[in-house]
Amino acid sequence: MFLAEALLEAARLIAGLDAELLRIAGISLSVSLSALLLSSLVSLPLAFLLAFGRFPGRRLLASAFNALMAMPTVVAGLLVYSLLCRRGAFGSFDLLYTPYAMAAGQFVLATPILVSMAASFLESADPRIKTTALTLGATPAQALLAVAQETKAGLLAVLLAGFGRVFAEVGASMMLGGNIRHYTRNITTAIAFETSKGEFSLALALGLILLCAAFLLNAAVRRLGGAARHAL
Repeated sequence: MFLAEALLEAARLIAGLDAELLRIAGISLSVSLSALLLSSLVSLPLAFLLAFGRFPGRRLLASAFNALMAMPTVVAGLLVYSLLCRRGAFGSFDLLYTPYAMAAGQFVLATPILVSMAASFLESADPRIKTTALTLGATPAQALLAVAQETKAGLLAVLLAGFGRVFAEVGASMMLGGNIRHYTRNITTAIAFETSKGEFSLALALGLILLCAAFLLNAAVRRLGGAARHAL
């Protein structure tokens, strides 16, 4: 009975586009998208380097990124916290307990996933793509762009998988954002906070949004991954 009432109230909040609900979801979306964008700018070049580069320590670097894929969120939060706190290297910028700190924590979580998954996918791409481009007179950089163009569906699936990882994390956001209302309170931290207050309706509404997002992301990743495998 209790759960049914809470679910009905949660559905009402979602259907009515509750202002608090939208604000919390907006913070989650903006922080996670910012982290993903920054991470992709670093991760994709690194993935191409690992997939096509030949240099000493390449295997060790690839293994390190593979291991960091399983990094606990609280460890990522602790690492960034140590850099942003008053005694940290970037403490003078006063970034702790801001959306920027949360994005930094999610950046640390997303980067190993994007690098490892993208590098693995690129290594499985048809080698004739690069060879043909070089034969036709393309520069090495242009040949890699041709590979990126031919594998864009798979790379997009990798980005969506990375987004799913950071969008649903809670440990780093709680440590770095402080769960400040209307500023750093995102979906996962709000669920924990509202549940502790006994406000189950809002927590359930946020949980339903998170579940729907996870379902849609999973479906998109599977579809893009299937399209990418078919193209290869």
